[in-house]
Amino acid sequence: MNVLSPPVSRDLVVVGAGIVGASVAYHAARAGANVTLVDAGRPGAGVTADSFAWVGSSGVLKGPAAGLRATATAEYHRLGAELPGIPVTWSGSLSWNRQDSAPDAGPGQTIVDAATVATLEPALRQPPEWAVWAPGDGAVDSVGVTERLVAGARTHGAQVHLDTPVTAVRRDTAGRIAGVETTSGPLSGATVVLAAGVATAAPLGVRVPVEPSPCPLFRLRAPAGLVRTVVSTEDFDLRQVAADRLIAAAESPEQTLAAVRSTFHGAGSVELLSTRLGVRPMPADGEPIVGPVAEIPGLYLAVMHSAVTLAAAVGRLVTRELVDGTVESALSGCRPDRFY
Repeated sequence: MNVLSPPVSRDLVVVGAGIVGASVAYHAARAGANVTLVDAGRPGAGVTADSFAWVGSSGVLKGPAAGLRATATAEYHRLGAELPGIPVTWSGSLSWNRQDSAPDAGPGQTIVDAATVATLEPALRQPPEWAVWAPGDGAVDSVGVTERLVAGARTHGAQVHLDTPVTAVRRDTAGRIAGVETTSGPLSGATVVLAAGVATAAPLGVRVPVEPSPCPLFRLRAPAGLVRTVVSTEDFDLRQVAADRLIAAAESPEQTLAAVRSTFHGAGSVELLSTRLGVRPMPADGEPIVGPVAEIPGLYLAVMHSAVTLAAAVGRLVTRELVDGTVESALSGCRPDRFY
């Protein structure tokens, strides 16, 4: 492996206690770095809380981060072994649409017929003629995982400053990163990792090509066991989150409610409990932005869509770069310099 240039430091300030920042803080602290994690709010309280939180490595065929995405489920299994009890449900996922012919199965996927679909989701009124079954997929309690990562970081010695907005990046006379300024005073660190989603660079004088992307999320009351897998159709992404609760990612609450009631037997009593509008950090080209900022030595970015899916992998790989000083090829297509 090559060594990052300039040389990295084992003194890190991670800005953002969403799931990505929490993962970086946990992995870096576990690797022996001196870690300070700082956030304007509480762990996972931002866009992390508004994620549908589907974790899947299946069907990833192209794109700079395809290899990274393909490791997602394996990385969560690793994380579960390190932090027993993290809230992950390995239910598998079923996806279908109204096109006449089934697509080719991607990695980790198989094409299943209506009889198999009916076995996997017995409450469906009309099982589709085909569906894409990804048995290795799952979903997480995104806030619960984030809280567990922060607790794990603390266990390994990280200092955690919550409800502490960052107001500026500190630089020394040579222009290198020296830490951050906060509303409670300065925090020192030779490397600063910006992992605060759409808020990553706004107040810090760093241009990051990330735009807010609205994502409606609906919570529904539903009969226990109505949905058994992660179900993805043209109408909604849907999964069970508790005995009598569903969560749906879709466009319209009224249309989603009608679609759920018409798709499943016994769904007539399903009702809308709440609507949230998450604001996902969407890089300009849709791919993660992970790596050092060349013009500001010591500054490192970790911003992405599918943050929940990629958090376990990204935390480990970023730590190898910043603490071990190695360049991870899995991140080669994600570098910030592709925009400059």
